[in-house]
Amino acid sequence: MFTPDTKVASPGNIVEFERNEIMFKGKVIPSQCQRSVIVDLTIMDNLDEIDFEYDRTVVAHENYRILS
Repeated sequence: MFTPDTKVASPGNIVEFERNEIMFKGKVIPSQCQRSVIVDLTIMDNLDEIDFEYDRTVVAHENYRILS
């Protein structure tokens, strides 16, 4: 089971999150969001294999874990 962090990510951090039982990893990009981050998913090698329409997504702070 996925356990999110309590930390808040900054632009440039790599985060991991789960959506529809699929694990995603991406790089946080600069935004004006206060309760969430925008994540660029293009760093994922298997993004084309996952049926996900966009290469960026918004993730609430309580739904991700910081990897680096």
